[in-house]
Amino acid sequence: MNFIRLLVSIALSIITISNAFAGSLAKPEGKAILIVSGKIENTNNGSAAEFDRAMLEEIGLQTIETATPWYDTRVRFEGVPLDKLMELVGATGTKVTAVALNDYVTTIPLDDFKKFKVVLALKRDGNYMPIRDKGPLFIVYPYDSDPQLQSQTYYTRSAWQVAKLIIE
Repeated sequence: MNFIRLLVSIALSIITISNAFAGSLAKPEGKAILIVSGKIENTNNGSAAEFDRAMLEEIGLQTIETATPWYDTRVRFEGVPLDKLMELVGATGTKVTAVALNDYVTTIPLDDFKKFKVVLALKRDGNYMPIRDKGPLFIVYPYDSDPQLQSQTYYTRSAWQVAKLIIE
């Protein structure tokens, strides 16, 4: 009987340890430029997931070339597909609140990311975006791909200087 209790105790310890590591991501080696929190399953700093630039680029970059209301010519953005980022952190909510360095806040339906192939841009025309020019991260829709994206609704969802994404 004691042997069975010992085995059960060992099994429960193994399950507890494996569950503790199941939802963890690698920690950033450089300065974190994005914090994702809220309804997420995979974290690396308490209840949040922090990413440096290298970690975001490891997810894979997608390119969008589009006209925008902020630039006079078409612009080529390179960034992380937001649907992939949400998958990586195990987002379980229905909307995302983006918070910018300048405290601008916008709420975006989580479905937008997959439906419109939205990116979290790190580069504009091949160069990393500095804070003074909408960087380091900019939520960009492929505005030219669908006339409905050329509206104030989607322009207001396109936050720049993004620092936090809160999944609700």
